[in-house]
Amino acid sequence: MITSKEDPVSIKIEALRKRMTEVALEKGFSSEESVKISQELDAVLNQIQNKTNK
Repeated sequence: MITSKEDPVSIKIEALRKRMTEVALEKGFSSEESVKISQELDAVLNQIQNKTNK
């Protein structure tokens, strides 16, 4: 699945990546908040992957 930069999912992915990086740099990569954001990002990416595999 190819997404454009205006795609809501792409926007969400980029926002989560940015937030995860900021939190990880501030609080540590294994902080509870960093892990939570990482899991949320993983869930979105898995949804995209599942849609592409169908």
